[in-house]
Amino acid sequence: KMYQRFGFPPATPHSFILTDSQIQDEKFLVFINDLLSSGIIPDLFTKDEYEGIFNSVRNEAKAAGYADTPDQLFEFFIDRVRRNLHVLLCFSPVGDAFRVRARKFPGLINATTIDWFHPWPHDALIDVASRFLVDVELPTEEVRNSIALHMAHVHTSIDSANTKFLQIERKYNYTTPTSFLELIDFYKKLLAQKNKNVDDQITRLTTGLQTLLETKEKVEGLQEELNVKMVDVEAQREETNKLIEIVGKNSAIAEEEQAAANVEEEKTVDLASKAKNLQEECDKELEEAMPAFERAKAAVDCLTLKSIQELKSLKTPPDECREVCKVVAFLLKGIQKKYEWTDAQKMMREPDKFLKTLKNDFVAEEIDDPILTAIKPIMEKSWFNGKDMKKKSEAASYMCEWAVNIIAYNTIYKKVKPLQDRSDEAKAEVEKSEAALAIVKERVREINEKVDGLKKELMEAEETKARVEQEAQECRDRLNIAERLVEGLKDENKRWGENVAILREGRKTLVGDALISAAFVSYIGAFS
Repeated sequence: KMYQRFGFPPATPHSFILTDSQIQDEKFLVFINDLLSSGIIPDLFTKDEYEGIFNSVRNEAKAAGYADTPDQLFEFFIDRVRRNLHVLLCFSPVGDAFRVRARKFPGLINATTIDWFHPWPHDALIDVASRFLVDVELPTEEVRNSIALHMAHVHTSIDSANTKFLQIERKYNYTTPTSFLELIDFYKKLLAQKNKNVDDQITRLTTGLQTLLETKEKVEGLQEELNVKMVDVEAQREETNKLIEIVGKNSAIAEEEQAAANVEEEKTVDLASKAKNLQEECDKELEEAMPAFERAKAAVDCLTLKSIQELKSLKTPPDECREVCKVVAFLLKGIQKKYEWTDAQKMMREPDKFLKTLKNDFVAEEIDDPILTAIKPIMEKSWFNGKDMKKKSEAASYMCEWAVNIIAYNTIYKKVKPLQDRSDEAKAEVEKSEAALAIVKERVREINEKVDGLKKELMEAEETKARVEQEAQECRDRLNIAERLVEGLKDENKRWGENVAILREGRKTLVGDALISAAFVSYIGAFS
């Protein structure tokens, strides 16, 4: 590829540099020797590649006066490569390697021009050192110049040491510009490494000192925080104790009220039970009276205006009809000392009004005892019934049945009335007791609600108290750890501070220490 680049158009000039450190195998020099001697390296190209070379340079070779033959075309190609390719060999004369290679491969000497590089003068060494030290951070320019001067002095002083070493040990030691450049490079690396190590130590110690200072400040802050927390704990404890006392008192009141409510409830239940029994007894008695009352209503319903009109129109009615009407008149109007048939006719003068009175206006429960006594003899007569009276008058028979059943209902009702009154009184007592019970229960409910609210407040207060106590304990634990840490590192704090001062002071002399170390490492290896 290199031959093709330099031999094929545009075929520009190039240099090929090879140093002795790049020669990994002595066989490399076989090709270099052929390249320098004739330019022809055997078996470098295959037959197909030769054809490619000929085709690429044919036109230019003809134009230059070469014949169109393989030998002439290849000669033109090699001549162009020799013109464009310049080989630069950088070999060191130190040791036997160069001498042995020169004997084995004469082209290295015969086909080259040797440039001998003499030692750099003292001023050149100073300039080179100053240039390479530009990017190094140093205290002042004066220090930079002193370092460059010292490097030049060290490098030149090794020459006299080499002469003395040859005289005493009969051994050669060479110092080259490369050695000087390696000295500069090693010094820069060593100084940077040492500066970094010192900076890392200073940073680590400074960070530790800062951490100790912050920890000390935190200890003071934690102590203040703990004092505040303890005040909060004490306040919360007092508040919780007060709530416990209040809840206890209100709970006792609630228990007393609940006991009173239970007594009142038992009383109410007992009264309700008695009232219920009385009512059941009344209802049972009234069940016997209600059929008579219903029969009386049915009898009135059977009365018609026509039948009443017929009865009223009788001028001389049967005595039985007179008596029935008298009973009805006494029940409706009260006892009449001089009762006449005309009074009955007046009673039935308005049949519809008369029916309404029997159906709706008459109060069967309020029949006076004198009336019952007055009509009793009539009602005890054998014909005083609906069946017998129907033979006399339809209206009289129904009024007879109404009177019989109304009296029967009234008799039972009056018997039941005291029982009913007792039942009503019992119900009133139950209602009164229930009202009192409701008041007591409401009071108990309000107290229980208040107690529940206080218990909830107490629970929240206890939780707050526990939380505050926990925070105080955590703060106390942190404070204890921090105090132990600060106390344990008190001596370290002083020592670290002294070490930082020593390192910062030592950093100033590190420039010279690294310079001496680099010079020693770079040049001392060959000497015994």
